[in-house]
Amino acid sequence: MSRINLLPWRDQHRQEKKQEYFTILGGVFILAALLAYLWVSAVQGAIEHQNERNALLQREIQLLEKQVAEIRELRKRKEELLARMRVIQGLQGTRPVIVRYFDEMARAIPDGVFLLELRRTGDRIELKGIAESNNRVSSLMRNLDESEWFDAPNLTSVQAAPDEGELANEFSMSVKAAVPGSHEEEAK
Repeated sequence: MSRINLLPWRDQHRQEKKQEYFTILGGVFILAALLAYLWVSAVQGAIEHQNERNALLQREIQLLEKQVAEIRELRKRKEELLARMRVIQGLQGTRPVIVRYFDEMARAIPDGVFLLELRRTGDRIELKGIAESNNRVSSLMRNLDESEWFDAPNLTSVQAAPDEGELANEFSMSVKAAVPGSHEEEAK
């Protein structure tokens, strides 16, 4: 006997296609959700990795800034020490100069002139003393002017000092302390 299907085959075919469509749609949805999750996870991981790298760089930058600050402090100390060393070397270099000044002063003072006070201010030396006569004061000025260690003697005052002797005079004068060889350099 032949079988006759009385069910509408088109409706059944439509139902099967509908079922297949929803299955594929569900699979695509699940696949899309899975891909979206993987993409979001990958982006989130990359962001976390970059944040870790940024934090590491910040820590390294802070360490370098501390080192730079230490280097600046060391350079500052070095400059201070070098400045002190220059001052000390300058003092050591000019140490014998004061001896030369006194030696030249002793050589320039003629007999009959007595110094009572000697004061140095900057490069000026002020002298106060007593001379047996005006000629002795003139001789002192000439000797100081001829010395390579002194320049420009300037007589400030001369007063009679009868208590010290008949022709004795009190005098005060100033002279510029010079460095030997400076006249030659100025002439050049």
